[in-house]
Parts: sequence; C-alpha cells; structure tokens
Amino acid sequence: MSSVPVAIALGSNLGDRRAHLRWAIEQLGRRLQHVRESSFIETDPVGVSEPQPAYLNAVVVGETDLEPAAVIEWLLTLERGRGRERASFRAARTLDLDLILYGDRVIDTPTLTVPHPRFRERAFVLDPLSEIAPDWIDPVTGRTIRQLRDRPRRSAEA
Repeated sequence: MSSVPVAIALGSNLGDRRAHLRWAIEQLGRRLQHVRESSFIETDPVGVSEPQPAYLNAVVVGETDLEPAAVIEWLLTLERGRGRERASFRAARTLDLDLILYGDRVIDTPTLTVPHPRFRERAFVLDPLSEIAPDWIDPVTGRTIRQLRDRPRRSAEA
C-alpha cells in the first residue's frame, strides 16, 4: 500500500495539557511521514453536562501506510499510554486523538466513520486544520477545509 495522507485532531483538558499534546505529536512523528502540526488553541469544552477545564487542541497531518482500522488502534493505544480513562462519553481527558480524514476515503462501518462525522461543525478542528491543510478536500461535501471553516456553522456541539 502506498502512503495515504491523514489528519488527526488532538485535545487535552487534564493535567499538563501542553505536555500531553507534545508527547502525542512526538509519537505520531515516529509512525507518520511528512508530519506537519498546527498551532495549539485553547477552547471551551463543547457538549458536556458537568464543568470541565478548557481544552488545548491541535491538528497533525502526515502520511501513513497503515490501514484505517490500524490507525484507530494505534491512536487508542497512544491515548491509553497517556493515561486516558473512558469514564463516560464526554468525560475530561488527558489525551484525545481523532482520525479526521484518511485521504479521500469515505468509511462507514460499525466501528469507524471517516471523515469524522462531526468535524465540519467543530471550530477546534477546522481552525487548526485550515492552518496546515486549507486546500484538503472533504470527500463527503467536496469543499476544501478553508471553505468549511469560513462558512457559517450551525453549532459547535459534539
């Protein structure tokens, strides 16, 4: 298999958030080629019922020869390696890694949906992703990341 571009969103709102993200970027750089990282941005938690600390978010793009399911397993392993516990769906976390885009593939299985189903409504993904890959085309809408970022959003939920 040849290399496929991937976009991975990173977030942390527990502990040393910057250290968690720096560690994750270092780990991603060990398995991805041609890695580029966005600036870090701080955002309020979205769609949570209990009070939580603010998130530090970023996006990394690179290339991989891993299949999508293997990328997800690797990301989950990295999250666990940084102490992530899944107490509830939107619980605060030391590290959150989401596969946002996998080339131009559209995948919808019981265990994996790519592009990430809610990334188009998330400024904390679109803003950093547009910084490093503004011309990447969303295979579902046919719009560039820049176009998705610049259009009015209905909600930042989820």
